[in-house]
Amino acid sequence: MAVSVTAEAKPQAPVAWRHRHLIDLDVVTWPEIELIMRTTAEMKGVLARPIRKVPALMGRRVTTLFYEASTRTRVSFETAARNLSADVVSVAPATSSVTKGESLVDTIRTLEALGAEILVMRHSVSGAPYLAAEIFGGHILNGGDGWHAHPTQALLDLYTMREHLPGGDLRGRKVVIVGDVLHSRVARSNIWSLTAAGADLWLCGPATLLRGFERWAGAWSAGTIPGHGRFNVTSDVDAAIRDADVVMALRIQRERMESGLLPSLREYAARFGLNAERVSLAKPEAIVMHPGPMNEGVEIAPDVAISGRAVITEQVTNGVAVRMALLYLLAGTHVEGHTEIIR
Repeated sequence: MAVSVTAEAKPQAPVAWRHRHLIDLDVVTWPEIELIMRTTAEMKGVLARPIRKVPALMGRRVTTLFYEASTRTRVSFETAARNLSADVVSVAPATSSVTKGESLVDTIRTLEALGAEILVMRHSVSGAPYLAAEIFGGHILNGGDGWHAHPTQALLDLYTMREHLPGGDLRGRKVVIVGDVLHSRVARSNIWSLTAAGADLWLCGPATLLRGFERWAGAWSAGTIPGHGRFNVTSDVDAAIRDADVVMALRIQRERMESGLLPSLREYAARFGLNAERVSLAKPEAIVMHPGPMNEGVEIAPDVAISGRAVITEQVTNGVAVRMALLYLLAGTHVEGHTEIIR
């Protein structure tokens, strides 16, 4: 199985931020992504200071509402908000009225009544942030919903790639995402950002974990879905990784896995896991990524995860800067060309 699509990216003039919410990247233009990247670079400058705090969101209230367990995304959002001097409230549904039967709608209304202005939410149901956006008067930032989207992870992945690729340019660069694509909100958001960047994107995994993506690539080819770069779908892991500039492993999501999708984790590791021999097919300077958390020994070998190629901890660090940038832009404090508030 192999599907390949080619389109050419067209440069656009920079624009100011115009979105009230960020739920996925399908509505974000490439100039807007570039704006996020530039703002992230400025936030990394803040993080390099002895005191990693600026008053950009002083007096604003950021609330995190995570219906699913999270370490990296939740903590990095809360750290990002505090770095911008926001007041941060963290709500854990397991210790809230959700356990008494309170609906998502009632929870959102309650949080808004209590002063929430920016709501960062994660939910196991795809589309939940869209419902929240319909009733919440402030700004919604999607921290991951079901299988649907994880836009901030895709943006920090893009930023990390640009840091390591010559000139920060992904056009024509081969980027491979290997693993449980079917259940991956990370992969779905990365499709939008990486093809917009002009990358030669390859999705790879067992055929059972690529269901539907051939149709997506076909729609890309037919022009039904506008996109740039190349979009490939294959189960040939060696062909996918050969001469790659970036190799990203996806976690095998055992909590979402249906019976029969994989013969066994051992067989998956043998056929698709990123081991040293398989990664050696990539370019010598290629980087290895993983959105975390990792199942070491399944989708990625422990020695690969800590090798000189791996930039996995950098992804975590960059996540704070990206989320600072997005909170800053969504709060409406950004004016193109005027960022004195974070200097």
